[in-house]
Amino acid sequence: MKLKNILVGLEGLKVKGDLDIDISNIESDSRKIKKNGLFVAIKGFDVDGHDYIKTAIENGAVAVLASIDIDKKILKEIMNDVTIILAPDTRYALAIASCNFYDNPSRKFKLVGITGTKGKTTTSFMAKSILEKAGMKVGLVGTIAIYIGDKKLEDSDRTTPESSKLQEIFAKMAKAKCDVVIMEVSSQSLKLNRVAGCDFDIGVFTNFSEDHISPKEHPDMKDYFESKLKLFDMCKTCFTNADDLQTSKIPKLLPEKNVLTYGIDNFCNLLAKDITVTSTAVDYKVKIGTRNERIKIDIPGRFSVYNSLAAIAIAAKLGVSAEPIKEALLDIKVPGRSELVPNKKDLNIMIDYAHSPESLENILSAVKSYTKGRVINVFGCGGDRDSGKRPIMGEISGRIADYTVITSDNPRTEDPEQIVKEIEAGMKKTNGKYTCIVDRIEAIKYAINMANKNDLIVLAGKGHEPYQEINGKKYPFDERIIVNDIINGK
Repeated sequence: MKLKNILVGLEGLKVKGDLDIDISNIESDSRKIKKNGLFVAIKGFDVDGHDYIKTAIENGAVAVLASIDIDKKILKEIMNDVTIILAPDTRYALAIASCNFYDNPSRKFKLVGITGTKGKTTTSFMAKSILEKAGMKVGLVGTIAIYIGDKKLEDSDRTTPESSKLQEIFAKMAKAKCDVVIMEVSSQSLKLNRVAGCDFDIGVFTNFSEDHISPKEHPDMKDYFESKLKLFDMCKTCFTNADDLQTSKIPKLLPEKNVLTYGIDNFCNLLAKDITVTSTAVDYKVKIGTRNERIKIDIPGRFSVYNSLAAIAIAAKLGVSAEPIKEALLDIKVPGRSELVPNKKDLNIMIDYAHSPESLENILSAVKSYTKGRVINVFGCGGDRDSGKRPIMGEISGRIADYTVITSDNPRTEDPEQIVKEIEAGMKKTNGKYTCIVDRIEAIKYAINMANKNDLIVLAGKGHEPYQEINGKKYPFDERIIVNDIINGK
């Protein structure tokens, strides 16, 4: 594609060189650039892409898109080697250029974006299952993996990919003739323009609570909320939770948008009634079309009602009738979300991705309501993330769980022992029984050894993740395997 066509829609550019050259690839990672490539230099939190412009040129870049305030020394060194484009915001420029390069693939299918603090993954899997039951071909981009139908393209290393990667994925989905693509949209991806240029048909804002407040994420809750709200600026139809304190305000905040609501307790467009929660399932009535339908889901807990209502709202907007909705939700299973781990001791061991105060409170409250014996919670908090939630989560576990094993999660570049101490500070505000075991495998082993068949062990925080991240390296850590290795004496 000609470089001039790739830059369509971008304003405020300064150009030196030939825009009539052919570009065969576009990347923000200099290591991935190939012959006749366009390298987009992005200043990140840890790495500045401008420092790698020379490497990109050596690897085949014939054009460089850099920040308008690029170091004059770097600019002088590359002046005569490549076409240079300077932009006010290179992240935004990468997104729009990628849309153009891949021929705006999100216009070739229905695109559904799901944001919110909790429930994005479960809602997206539910919606995908319903739409497929109705005969549609569905792509999924999310926290766990990227799928076209039943085929997994790859595991995900972040909720929403970088814009160039995202548009490449969309192009594959368009080529595969997907009818609908469902995407989890993180607050970071909205703030950093990874989804700029995407043509969203439907947007969902599931809920909002404290999370992702850190130097590398959001400075405060206001920035976090406003970042998520950007999704609705990009959508034709919007759905949000009428029972959530923050998201319930959205219809009034965006009066010009078509914002529809779902919920349990408050007036809304899609209302769940007659809810029954058991130890293995939840069921309720909801009006789909002109009839009240009974919905059953084998994932217990009130949160399952909200997630499924969001999925039903998406499906109904796309013309799906009641029967595929009911059949799909009855069979739904989501990796790492309230996932029971089969084991030869027949112990009740549940893996859940709960890693924020509210999600931890939700899962512990849900299992507490039906567990005959003790609820034993094994959890930690991630390093290089919001440290303020650590004592809060310690206090929640101390208040709800019968016994807590405080351990490590993904410590990243932080000292795991220090993280454990910060969690313990909150635990000490309660009368909860607990122990601290920093090694997560030993912590899981401790919980298994103390449990009996009436107890339920919750392994919270890692969910679907098959790794543990320590000092920039990801080590294999699949809790399903670890649990069975411990029980089998390996």
